[in-house]
Order: sequence, then C-alpha cells, then structure tokens
Amino acid sequence: MKLTIVGGGGFRVPQIVEALSHRPGDQLDVSELCLFDTSAERLRVMIHVLDQLPIVRKPRITATADLTEAVTGADFVLSAGREAGTEGRVRDELIPLSHGIIGQETVGPGGYAYAMRTIPAALDLAHLVSERAPNAWVINFTNPAGIITQAMRQILGKRVIGICDTPIGLVRRAARTLGHREAELDYDYIGLNHLGWLRSVTASGKELLPRLLDTPELLSQMEEARLIGPQWVRALGMIPNEYLFYYYRNREAVAQIAAEEKTRGQFLSDQQNAFYRAALAEPTRAAELWDAAHREREETYMAEAREVAGDGAREEDDLEGGYQEVALDLMAALSGGPSARMILGVSNTEASTGSGRRIIPALPDDAIIEVPCCVDTDGPVPAPVAPLDGAELGLVTQVKACETMVIDAVTTKNRELAWKAIALHPLVDSASAARQILDEYCEAIAEVAAVFE
Repeated sequence: MKLTIVGGGGFRVPQIVEALSHRPGDQLDVSELCLFDTSAERLRVMIHVLDQLPIVRKPRITATADLTEAVTGADFVLSAGREAGTEGRVRDELIPLSHGIIGQETVGPGGYAYAMRTIPAALDLAHLVSERAPNAWVINFTNPAGIITQAMRQILGKRVIGICDTPIGLVRRAARTLGHREAELDYDYIGLNHLGWLRSVTASGKELLPRLLDTPELLSQMEEARLIGPQWVRALGMIPNEYLFYYYRNREAVAQIAAEEKTRGQFLSDQQNAFYRAALAEPTRAAELWDAAHREREETYMAEAREVAGDGAREEDDLEGGYQEVALDLMAALSGGPSARMILGVSNTEASTGSGRRIIPALPDDAIIEVPCCVDTDGPVPAPVAPLDGAELGLVTQVKACETMVIDAVTTKNRELAWKAIALHPLVDSASAARQILDEYCEAIAEVAAVFE
C-alpha cells in the first residue's frame, strides 16, 4: 500500500510514522510512504528525523518535489498542505487583529484568508488524484478542514474525507473522566469543523452527560470546560468543542491575543524556522531537536484561552492522541481492517447512507459537517444524531453559509463575494472593516491576491 503525504516536509510528519509503527501489519500494511513537499530543505530535515526515530518497523520512505510522481499509484493521500507557509498564517492573524477582530488560524477572517489561498491548490490536487490515483482515498486535514474538504468533494465526491482530532479528543476526555473506555460509550456530537457540541454520552443506554456537567470535580477535568467556563458549559447543557472559546468568549480572546507578545502564528513560525535551521546545521540531532520542539508546541496549544481562563499548564493527559491516530484508524477501516467509529467531516447527505435525507435540514446537501460515523471499506456512514436546533442551529447555519461563499468566491474569482463572506461571519462586527481586511490580505499575501486576478 502506498501512502502519500502532501506537505511531507511538515512538522507533524514524524507523529504519523511513529503511530504507523505501532499498527499491526495485517490491519494497515503501508509498504511505501511518499513525502511530497515544495521545499527540498524541509524534506531533507524530515528524512533525517525519520531515520533517527527509534522505530523498528518503518515503511520504505521516498521523497519528491513532483506532485504527479507522489500521487501516482497512491492508495491513500493525506492532504496537509500550507500555502504561503507559517508566514501566511502570521498575516492571517495580525490583519484582522489590527481591526479589533479575532485573529485566529481557522476561525473568522484568518480562516477565510487561509482557505482562499488554499482552495486552488486543493482543487489541483483533487484533479490530479482523480487522474493518477482514481481509487485512492484522500484524507484531508489541511485547515480550514471543513471548507477544503467541501471544495475537494466537488471533484472527488465521497472519496475525500475531512478529519480533525478535536472532536474525538473531546469524546475521549469525557470517557476518561467518566471512568469508561471510549469503545464502551455511545455519543451524540454534531456541528462543523471547529464548531460542534457533545450533546449526549451513554453507556448501556444510560445517559451520563448530566452527571459530568453537574459534578464540579468531574467537569474540571474537561479541558473544554476549563477554557470556556464551567458555569457556561452547564448552562448550555452540552460540552462545546474547544474552538467555541473564540465565540463564547470572543471579547476576552481578542484582548488576550492582542496583549500577547506574539500571536500563535508568530510563535509557531519562529519556532519552526528555528527548528529547521538547527536541524539543517546539525542533521545528526534532527530527531532530538524535533522532539523538543514538538513537546513545546503541544504544551502551548491554545495558550491564550488558558490565560483567559486562568487554567495554567495543560494536563499531561490532554497532550495525548492527535490527528495521526484518527487518520490511521480511518485508513485501517477503509482498507479492510477493523471497522471504526469516529467523528468525521462528511457531506450533509452522505451518499453511503442511501437515505438522501439531510442530517441538518437547514444546510445544503453538499455541506461538510462533523458527525459520528461508522467506517468500513465502503466509506463512512453517519450514525443517527438528534436534530440540531435553537441557537446552535443558527450559528452553524450562518457559519456554513459564509464558508460556502468563500468556496464560491474562489471558484468564480468574485472578490465582492469574498468580502460578503468575511463581513457576514458572526465574529465580524463591521462590513467596512471586513472590506479593509480583505484589501489588506490581497496586498500582503500574493496567494490571496492571485485568486481574484
């Protein structure tokens, strides 16, 4: 089996190889891992890191800067690209922040700028996969994952699936807190990428979520509750995805990010640039350098939210897991291994359900949503979930409408539609500011400007 990683010089690649080494060969037999990246230096560093990892069972690792070569004959393609690099993310965050609006990688204007410059490359990749590896499954975790997956589905249909580790991380924390293994529980989760809620957790038909919400000692073990506020989580009656911090505590989030010495993007850009420079200068220490940088990255995740919440350092248990485990569970199920249950980004009327009914009736058929799915060789089948209603339905409907406008703006080169998408996002409070933000993105980021030329 050939597994191709698009963005193969990226910082998280070693996590995939480490996780892959623990998989039984009869469940997931990857004979070739092909790394594609436009940067030869980053690829060289990753090869050094992978060579030095203390792993016995590794697939044959190849590296190329030729995307056609990388994709041809692939059984799985992991899409993890970052157009304009971490420098692009820095501008994504700083430009709206200068207008008093949230500056975050995937939420609000920053996420839309990231999507605008990424969609053309994602569509090129989708066309190439359809031509050179038509039977491949594409697993997308390029952010903003919901928008990119939805765009790629226009070409690849159900053979592209969106993944994110935050929903399943939420479920696993709830299971651990309640004293259960994840496999023992049924759960109800629904929403969009980085915008969803855990609404029910049951064991043997008994609902457990009220006990979790009503017991302060238990609720304090949930990172999401500590970030967003336990009183608000209890008032909601459900546990939000951690990214809802930026919606429910937007005023505090903007103030905290603005007060920080560096945004998250600036921190990661500086850290990763320093790591790659050091690893090129001392290639024999590449794995050691990567391990230290990776640990720091995980420990500082969503640091601004913990500052607002007064939460201190991350709990050790909250550093576990990651998107690589979700991706490999998905790959194993799709390739004939054990079937799996996981939260995935799928269409609102996933073709494999056969019902044709919308999971969220207010959204279009092709809208990518995140819901629990059962996965086997035929692909994901969404599990039944309760209807989405009330304020949560309103928020999801508004954000998904804006996400779809972003895709349409890029594919039609319509700058006015891009402006509307930013202006109508619920965390943007001024159409005039939205216009300025878009103009500044086009001035500062060549890849965004090129979309509308």
